[in-house]
Amino acid sequence: MQLKKPESILRALAAATCGLFAAAPVAQAQVQTPPRPAQPGQWEVESAILFYSEQDRVTAIEPVVRMKKQLSEDEDIAIKLVVDSLTGSSPSGAVPSTTPQTFTSPSGNQTYSTPANSIPLDPTFLDTRVALSFDWTRPLGAERRIVYTGHASKEYDYTSIGAGATVSQDFNNRNTTLTAGLSYDADQVEPVGGVPLGFAMQPAFPGVKTTIGTSENKTVFDALLGVTQVVNRTTLMQFNYTHGRDTGYLTDPYKLVSVVDAVSGIPLQTMHEKRPEDRARNALYWRTLKAFDRDVLNVSYRYYWDDWGVKGHTVDLRYRRDLGGSYLEPHLRFSQQASAADFYRPFLRAGESTQFASADYRLAKMSTVTAGVKYAIPAKTGEFGARLEYMLQTGEDHPAGAPGQLAGQDLFPDTKAVIVQFSYSFRW
Repeated sequence: MQLKKPESILRALAAATCGLFAAAPVAQAQVQTPPRPAQPGQWEVESAILFYSEQDRVTAIEPVVRMKKQLSEDEDIAIKLVVDSLTGSSPSGAVPSTTPQTFTSPSGNQTYSTPANSIPLDPTFLDTRVALSFDWTRPLGAERRIVYTGHASKEYDYTSIGAGATVSQDFNNRNTTLTAGLSYDADQVEPVGGVPLGFAMQPAFPGVKTTIGTSENKTVFDALLGVTQVVNRTTLMQFNYTHGRDTGYLTDPYKLVSVVDAVSGIPLQTMHEKRPEDRARNALYWRTLKAFDRDVLNVSYRYYWDDWGVKGHTVDLRYRRDLGGSYLEPHLRFSQQASAADFYRPFLRAGESTQFASADYRLAKMSTVTAGVKYAIPAKTGEFGARLEYMLQTGEDHPAGAPGQLAGQDLFPDTKAVIVQFSYSFRW
């Protein structure tokens, strides 16, 4: 059975690999000793394998390979292959109870049980994704260039195809770069057991669930405006604004919402969640690279907000300490989702009426701290690195006003994860 990958895992994977594969175009400043430029016809290969493990929940393995060929001094092509494999248990969205609970699997063909006073976890979580992407950078004159991008990814229950382009213009002796980009994705969701009807009750026993079809579509549009400035010989600064729009089927077909007794808090029934079919997203991003002799400080801040009511702050800090060939890079990342989605409900009371509702913890107020370190040593024609990180995610475990037995339940248990990554890059 294939389930959609949680966004928290995606963020953790992205945070762990962002130092290996940089996506945002950045002007060149003397913030570190640069490697010798690749020669026309030469391939640059970056590879990594990442292991991600949540305590008592999801385990992920993600190998990545990116190959870039220099066609000329100003033109290159790159291809990246990613394979994600996830197994384990994932929170369904239902609330715990003082008695054991039984739920029907997404396929409707079997059931699973949750012990008393435990967050219901769907143990059938299994997902494998293969993604292939490319980009082609070519000049449009002496100080202008364009990057064409495209990607396709396939899971058992999810398909995504997208394309985009980014144009960069240099000014001020190439010390200032303005960037504008657009991208568009067309996705198809094919949930196991069909697309559930929003707010339809989950069958108490194996059987046919209420569906609206076998598949649904959604589109994702993103636009970017940015400026990168070389401040001096040791400092580079970057500012970006991105706007995105998601339309279509944005509900998670595997997430549930519990309907509880308004007095006792005992779950009476479980139904499928329902989200709006449109979402406008915005983000402001700032990054600064600062060189101290041969060491480099990399600090960034991102502010996110959308029309679902979600607002978030992310601060990322890395310090690359040169050790005379090898280097050590401590990393600290703090992310706070300062407000929950307007329709986030950890549970619904019997008789409560609402247009949309989701108990998905990814839409709740929460904080995530990631800390770790990377060590890298030069190889014959490249670099070998190893990274170890620890992630802790916390949220509102005892919401105010929770009725009856729910007042004593932990509705947002801490998520703890260990991230290990090995990387190797070389040229040939």
